[in-house]
Amino acid sequence: MIWFVNGKQKQSKHMITLGEFLIANQQKHHHSTGEFSKVIHALRLAAKMVNHKVNKAGLVDIIGKYGSVNIQGESQQKLDVFAHKIFIEALTNRKIVCGVASEEADDFIDIQGKENDVESKYIVLIDPLDGSSNIDVNVSVGTVFSIYKRVSKLGTPLTSADFLQKGSAQVAAGYVLYGTSTVFVYTTGNGVNGFTLNPAIGTFYLSHPNITIPSEGHLYSVNEANFASFPKSVKSFLKDQKEKDPKYSTRYIGSMVSDIHRNLLKGGLFLYPPNAKMPEGKLRLLYECNPMAFIVEQAGGKAVSMHERILDIHPTHLHQRASFFCGNSEMVDMLSSYLHS
Repeated sequence: MIWFVNGKQKQSKHMITLGEFLIANQQKHHHSTGEFSKVIHALRLAAKMVNHKVNKAGLVDIIGKYGSVNIQGESQQKLDVFAHKIFIEALTNRKIVCGVASEEADDFIDIQGKENDVESKYIVLIDPLDGSSNIDVNVSVGTVFSIYKRVSKLGTPLTSADFLQKGSAQVAAGYVLYGTSTVFVYTTGNGVNGFTLNPAIGTFYLSHPNITIPSEGHLYSVNEANFASFPKSVKSFLKDQKEKDPKYSTRYIGSMVSDIHRNLLKGGLFLYPPNAKMPEGKLRLLYECNPMAFIVEQAGGKAVSMHERILDIHPTHLHQRASFFCGNSEMVDMLSSYLHS
Protein backbone atom coordinates (compact mmCIF):
# COMPACT_ATOMS: atom_id res chain seq x y z
CA MET A 1 0.00 0.00 0.00
CA ILE A 2 1.51 3.37 -1.02
CA TRP A 3 0.53 6.42 0.99
CA PHE A 4 1.82 9.97 1.28
CA VAL A 5 3.22 12.16 4.05
CA ASN A 6 3.63 15.80 3.01
CA GLY A 7 3.75 14.80 -0.63
CA LYS A 8 6.41 12.09 -0.16
CA GLN A 9 5.65 8.48 -0.99
CA LYS A 10 5.85 5.92 1.79
CA GLN A 11 5.03 2.24 1.74
CA SER A 12 3.29 0.04 4.29
CA LYS A 13 3.05 -3.74 4.35
CA HIS A 14 -0.34 -3.64 6.03
CA MET A 15 -3.23 -1.69 4.55
CA ILE A 16 -5.20 -0.04 7.34
CA THR A 17 -8.87 0.41 6.53
CA LEU A 18 -11.05 3.25 7.75
CA GLY A 19 -13.00 0.74 9.83
CA GLU A 20 -9.84 -0.56 11.50
CA PHE A 21 -8.67 2.98 12.12
CA LEU A 22 -11.95 3.87 13.83
CA ILE A 23 -11.84 0.76 16.03
CA ALA A 24 -8.22 1.41 17.04
CA ASN A 25 -9.02 4.99 18.03
CA GLN A 26 -12.23 3.96 19.79
CA GLN A 27 -10.25 1.55 21.99
CA LYS A 28 -8.12 4.45 23.23
CA HIS A 29 -11.19 5.88 24.96
CA HIS A 30 -12.42 3.56 27.72
CA HIS A 31 -15.85 5.17 27.94
CA SER A 32 -16.51 5.12 24.19
CA THR A 33 -19.82 3.57 23.16
CA GLY A 34 -19.09 3.34 19.44
CA GLU A 35 -21.80 5.89 18.69
CA PHE A 36 -19.41 8.28 16.94
CA SER A 37 -17.94 5.47 14.81
CA LYS A 38 -21.45 4.65 13.56
CA VAL A 39 -21.86 8.24 12.35
CA ILE A 40 -18.60 8.03 10.38
CA HIS A 41 -19.62 4.65 8.97
CA ALA A 42 -22.90 6.16 7.73
CA LEU A 43 -21.06 9.05 6.08
CA ARG A 44 -18.63 6.58 4.52
CA LEU A 45 -21.47 4.50 3.07
CA ALA A 46 -23.25 7.53 1.64
CA ALA A 47 -19.97 8.81 0.16
CA LYS A 48 -19.47 5.53 -1.69
CA MET A 49 -22.97 5.75 -3.13
CA VAL A 50 -22.45 9.33 -4.27
CA ASN A 51 -19.06 8.40 -5.71
CA HIS A 52 -20.71 5.64 -7.75
CA LYS A 53 -23.19 8.12 -9.20
CA VAL A 54 -20.55 10.81 -9.83
CA ASN A 55 -18.48 8.32 -11.81
CA LYS A 56 -21.48 7.68 -14.04
CA ALA A 57 -21.90 11.35 -14.94
CA GLY A 58 -22.33 11.58 -18.69
CA LEU A 59 -23.54 7.99 -18.97
CA VAL A 60 -26.81 8.41 -17.08
CA ASP A 61 -29.16 11.35 -16.70
CA ILE A 62 -27.56 12.77 -13.58
CA ILE A 63 -25.84 15.94 -14.81
CA GLY A 64 -27.41 19.32 -15.40
CA LYS A 65 -29.90 21.43 -13.48
CA TYR A 66 -32.70 19.90 -11.44
CA GLY A 67 -35.09 22.75 -12.19
CA SER A 68 -35.40 24.35 -8.76
CA VAL A 69 -33.40 26.57 -6.40
CA ASN A 70 -32.26 25.84 -2.85
CA ILE A 71 -32.58 28.02 0.23
CA GLN A 72 -29.47 29.89 -0.91
CA GLY A 73 -31.28 31.02 -4.07
CA GLU A 74 -28.91 28.91 -6.18
CA SER A 75 -29.96 26.59 -8.98
CA GLN A 76 -29.88 23.00 -7.80
CA GLN A 77 -28.06 20.43 -9.88
CA LYS A 78 -29.47 16.92 -10.20
CA LEU A 79 -26.49 15.59 -8.26
CA ASP A 80 -27.14 18.11 -5.47
CA VAL A 81 -30.58 16.62 -4.95
CA PHE A 82 -29.32 13.03 -5.20
CA ALA A 83 -26.42 13.56 -2.77
CA HIS A 84 -28.67 15.38 -0.28
CA LYS A 85 -31.16 12.49 -0.33
CA ILE A 86 -28.46 9.83 0.07
CA PHE A 87 -26.70 11.48 3.01
CA ILE A 88 -29.93 12.35 4.81
CA GLU A 89 -31.21 8.78 4.45
CA ALA A 90 -27.91 7.27 5.57
CA LEU A 91 -27.89 9.41 8.71
CA THR A 92 -31.58 9.25 9.62
CA ASN A 93 -32.62 5.68 8.78
CA ARG A 94 -30.08 4.19 11.17
CA LYS A 95 -31.18 6.45 14.05
CA ILE A 96 -27.56 7.26 14.88
CA VAL A 97 -27.88 11.05 15.01
CA CYS A 98 -30.56 13.20 16.58
CA GLY A 99 -30.53 15.87 13.90
CA VAL A 100 -29.18 16.87 10.50
CA ALA A 101 -28.87 20.19 8.70
CA SER A 102 -28.07 20.35 4.99
CA GLU A 103 -27.10 23.24 2.77
CA GLU A 104 -29.83 22.03 0.40
CA ALA A 105 -32.65 22.15 2.99
CA ASP A 106 -34.52 25.15 4.38
CA ASP A 107 -34.37 24.04 8.02
CA PHE A 108 -32.78 21.36 10.17
CA ILE A 109 -34.28 17.88 10.51
CA ASP A 110 -35.17 16.91 14.08
CA ILE A 111 -34.90 13.12 14.13
CA GLN A 112 -35.37 13.09 17.89
CA GLY A 113 -38.75 14.75 17.42
CA LYS A 114 -39.88 12.12 14.93
CA GLU A 115 -38.45 9.00 16.55
CA ASN A 116 -38.80 8.90 20.32
CA ASP A 117 -36.36 6.02 20.62
CA VAL A 118 -33.48 8.02 19.12
CA GLU A 119 -31.16 9.05 21.92
CA SER A 120 -28.04 10.04 20.02
CA LYS A 121 -26.17 13.10 21.22
CA TYR A 122 -24.73 13.92 17.80
CA ILE A 123 -25.91 16.28 15.08
CA VAL A 124 -24.46 16.60 11.57
CA LEU A 125 -24.27 19.63 9.31
CA ILE A 126 -23.46 18.83 5.70
CA ASP A 127 -22.87 20.25 2.26
CA PRO A 128 -23.79 17.11 0.29
CA LEU A 129 -22.06 18.08 -2.94
CA ASP A 130 -19.86 21.14 -3.09
CA GLY A 131 -19.00 22.35 -6.60
CA SER A 132 -21.67 20.25 -8.29
CA SER A 133 -21.92 22.64 -11.26
CA ASN A 134 -18.44 21.41 -12.25
CA ILE A 135 -19.68 17.86 -12.82
CA ASP A 136 -20.68 18.66 -16.40
CA VAL A 137 -17.04 19.36 -17.30
CA ASN A 138 -15.53 16.51 -15.25
CA VAL A 139 -13.97 18.67 -12.53
CA SER A 140 -13.55 17.24 -9.02
CA VAL A 141 -16.32 17.89 -6.51
CA GLY A 142 -16.72 17.09 -2.84
CA THR A 143 -18.83 16.57 0.27
CA VAL A 144 -18.14 18.57 3.45
CA PHE A 145 -19.45 17.58 6.89
CA SER A 146 -19.32 18.77 10.47
CA ILE A 147 -20.28 16.90 13.66
CA TYR A 148 -21.32 18.45 16.98
CA LYS A 149 -22.80 17.29 20.27
CA ARG A 150 -26.25 18.74 20.93
CA VAL A 151 -26.46 21.36 23.68
CA SER A 152 -30.16 20.86 24.49
CA LYS A 153 -31.31 18.14 26.88
CA LEU A 154 -31.19 14.58 25.55
CA GLY A 155 -34.64 13.27 24.65
CA THR A 156 -36.17 16.71 24.02
CA PRO A 157 -36.85 18.35 20.63
CA LEU A 158 -33.82 19.99 19.07
CA THR A 159 -33.50 23.75 19.01
CA SER A 160 -31.65 26.13 16.71
CA ALA A 161 -28.99 26.48 19.44
CA ASP A 162 -27.96 22.87 18.81
CA PHE A 163 -26.89 23.85 15.29
CA LEU A 164 -25.76 27.43 15.85
CA GLN A 165 -22.58 26.54 17.72
CA LYS A 166 -19.14 28.01 17.21
CA GLY A 167 -16.83 26.00 15.01
CA SER A 168 -14.53 25.50 18.00
CA ALA A 169 -17.22 23.20 19.46
CA GLN A 170 -16.97 20.69 16.60
CA VAL A 171 -16.44 17.09 17.62
CA ALA A 172 -15.25 16.18 14.13
CA ALA A 173 -15.17 17.51 10.59
CA GLY A 174 -14.25 16.12 7.22
CA TYR A 175 -14.64 16.11 3.50
CA VAL A 176 -14.84 13.62 0.68
CA LEU A 177 -13.10 14.48 -2.59
CA TYR A 178 -14.49 12.79 -5.70
CA GLY A 179 -11.70 13.10 -8.25
CA THR A 180 -9.19 10.88 -10.01
CA SER A 181 -9.45 8.94 -6.77
CA THR A 182 -11.99 9.31 -3.97
CA VAL A 183 -10.49 10.48 -0.68
CA PHE A 184 -12.20 10.62 2.73
CA VAL A 185 -10.41 13.11 5.00
CA TYR A 186 -11.43 13.81 8.58
CA THR A 187 -10.29 15.02 11.98
CA THR A 188 -11.56 14.56 15.52
CA GLY A 189 -9.27 17.24 16.92
CA ASN A 190 -6.23 14.99 17.07
CA GLY A 191 -4.63 15.40 13.66
CA VAL A 192 -5.94 14.87 10.13
CA ASN A 193 -6.00 11.58 8.24
CA GLY A 194 -7.02 10.73 4.68
CA PHE A 195 -8.36 7.45 3.30
CA THR A 196 -8.49 6.54 -0.39
CA LEU A 197 -11.25 4.36 -1.81
CA ASN A 198 -10.32 1.15 -3.58
CA PRO A 199 -13.27 1.02 -6.00
CA ALA A 200 -12.69 -2.66 -6.79
CA ILE A 201 -13.74 -3.75 -3.31
CA GLY A 202 -15.40 -0.60 -1.96
CA THR A 203 -13.01 -0.09 0.95
CA PHE A 204 -11.27 3.08 2.16
CA TYR A 205 -7.60 2.61 3.07
CA LEU A 206 -5.36 4.95 5.05
CA SER A 207 -3.34 6.72 2.37
CA HIS A 208 -2.55 10.10 3.92
CA PRO A 209 -1.75 9.64 7.63
CA ASN A 210 -1.22 12.67 9.84
CA ILE A 211 -1.63 15.30 7.12
CA THR A 212 0.44 18.39 7.91
CA ILE A 213 0.29 21.43 5.68
CA PRO A 214 3.79 22.46 4.54
CA SER A 215 5.13 25.44 6.47
CA GLU A 216 6.11 27.23 3.28
CA GLY A 217 3.76 27.96 0.42
CA HIS A 218 3.73 29.99 -2.77
CA LEU A 219 0.36 29.06 -4.26
CA TYR A 220 -2.84 30.99 -3.82
CA SER A 221 -6.34 30.02 -4.87
CA VAL A 222 -8.84 32.78 -5.61
CA ASN A 223 -11.33 33.73 -8.29
CA GLU A 224 -9.49 36.74 -9.69
CA ALA A 225 -12.38 37.54 -12.00
CA ASN A 226 -13.84 39.32 -8.95
CA PHE A 227 -10.60 41.17 -8.17
CA ALA A 228 -11.99 44.64 -8.95
CA SER A 229 -14.60 44.32 -6.19
CA PHE A 230 -12.38 42.69 -3.55
CA PRO A 231 -11.75 44.70 -0.37
CA LYS A 232 -8.80 47.07 -0.71
CA SER A 233 -6.81 45.11 1.87
CA VAL A 234 -7.09 41.86 -0.10
CA LYS A 235 -6.17 43.55 -3.37
CA SER A 236 -3.12 45.17 -1.75
CA PHE A 237 -2.02 41.83 -0.28
CA LEU A 238 -2.23 39.98 -3.59
CA LYS A 239 -0.51 42.76 -5.51
CA ASP A 240 2.35 43.05 -3.00
CA GLN A 241 2.93 39.32 -2.70
CA LYS A 242 3.14 38.84 -6.46
CA GLU A 243 5.68 41.65 -6.66
CA LYS A 244 7.78 40.41 -3.72
CA ASP A 245 7.75 36.67 -4.41
CA PRO A 246 8.61 35.50 -7.95
CA LYS A 247 7.39 32.02 -7.01
CA TYR A 248 3.92 33.30 -6.08
CA SER A 249 1.43 31.84 -8.53
CA THR A 250 -2.26 31.05 -8.73
CA ARG A 251 -3.87 27.61 -8.83
CA TYR A 252 -7.65 27.89 -8.86
CA ILE A 253 -9.89 24.94 -9.69
CA GLY A 254 -13.16 26.57 -8.67
CA SER A 255 -14.16 23.59 -6.54
CA MET A 256 -13.48 24.48 -2.89
CA VAL A 257 -12.77 20.95 -1.66
CA SER A 258 -10.27 20.39 -4.48
CA ASP A 259 -8.50 23.70 -3.96
CA ILE A 260 -8.13 23.27 -0.19
CA HIS A 261 -7.14 19.59 -0.49
CA ARG A 262 -4.31 20.55 -2.85
CA ASN A 263 -3.16 23.35 -0.55
CA LEU A 264 -3.17 20.99 2.46
CA LEU A 265 -0.77 18.67 0.66
CA LYS A 266 1.31 21.21 -1.29
CA GLY A 267 1.13 24.35 0.83
CA GLY A 268 -0.83 27.41 -0.19
CA LEU A 269 -3.55 29.92 0.59
CA PHE A 270 -7.25 29.70 -0.27
CA LEU A 271 -9.14 33.00 -0.45
CA TYR A 272 -12.84 33.69 -0.81
CA PRO A 273 -13.22 37.37 0.13
CA PRO A 274 -16.44 39.35 0.00
CA ASN A 275 -17.19 41.09 -3.28
CA ALA A 276 -19.81 43.38 -4.79
CA LYS A 277 -22.24 40.52 -5.39
CA MET A 278 -21.60 38.85 -2.02
CA PRO A 279 -20.77 41.57 0.54
CA GLU A 280 -20.80 39.06 3.43
CA GLY A 281 -18.88 36.43 1.47
CA LYS A 282 -20.24 33.48 -0.49
CA LEU A 283 -19.29 30.38 1.49
CA ARG A 284 -21.58 29.05 4.20
CA LEU A 285 -20.12 29.33 7.69
CA LEU A 286 -21.68 26.14 9.09
CA TYR A 287 -21.41 23.82 6.10
CA GLU A 288 -18.13 24.91 4.50
CA CYS A 289 -16.05 27.38 6.53
CA ASN A 290 -16.24 25.76 9.98
CA PRO A 291 -15.43 22.18 8.94
CA MET A 292 -12.65 23.26 6.59
CA ALA A 293 -11.22 25.62 9.21
CA PHE A 294 -11.15 22.81 11.79
CA ILE A 295 -9.34 20.52 9.34
CA VAL A 296 -6.82 23.17 8.28
CA GLU A 297 -6.01 24.13 11.87
CA GLN A 298 -5.58 20.48 12.84
CA ALA A 299 -3.15 20.16 9.93
CA GLY A 300 -1.08 23.03 11.32
CA GLY A 301 -2.57 25.89 9.32
CA LYS A 302 -4.92 28.78 10.07
CA ALA A 303 -8.36 29.95 8.93
CA VAL A 304 -9.79 33.45 9.32
CA SER A 305 -12.55 35.71 8.06
CA MET A 306 -12.13 39.41 7.31
CA HIS A 307 -12.30 40.18 11.03
CA GLU A 308 -11.63 37.13 13.19
CA ARG A 309 -10.69 33.46 13.47
CA ILE A 310 -13.36 31.39 11.71
CA LEU A 311 -13.83 28.96 14.60
CA ASP A 312 -14.57 31.86 16.99
CA ILE A 313 -17.54 33.21 15.02
CA HIS A 314 -20.88 32.71 16.79
CA PRO A 315 -23.46 31.81 14.09
CA THR A 316 -26.74 33.68 14.06
CA HIS A 317 -28.61 31.70 11.41
CA LEU A 318 -28.38 28.32 9.73
CA HIS A 319 -27.35 29.45 6.27
CA GLN A 320 -25.05 32.28 7.30
CA ARG A 321 -22.33 33.26 4.86
CA ALA A 322 -18.80 34.40 5.67
CA SER A 323 -15.60 35.54 4.06
CA PHE A 324 -13.00 32.77 4.24
CA PHE A 325 -9.22 32.56 4.07
CA CYS A 326 -7.23 29.46 5.01
CA GLY A 327 -3.86 27.88 4.42
CA ASN A 328 -0.42 27.54 5.93
CA SER A 329 0.10 29.77 8.96
CA GLU A 330 2.76 32.03 7.50
CA MET A 331 0.64 33.00 4.50
CA VAL A 332 -2.51 33.54 6.61
CA ASP A 333 -0.56 35.66 9.11
CA MET A 334 0.75 37.81 6.27
CA LEU A 335 -2.76 38.25 4.89
CA SER A 336 -4.11 39.08 8.35
CA SER A 337 -1.60 41.90 8.72
CA TYR A 338 -3.27 43.52 5.70
CA LEU A 339 -6.83 42.77 6.82
CA HIS A 340 -6.26 44.42 10.21
CA SER A 341 -4.18 47.39 9.07
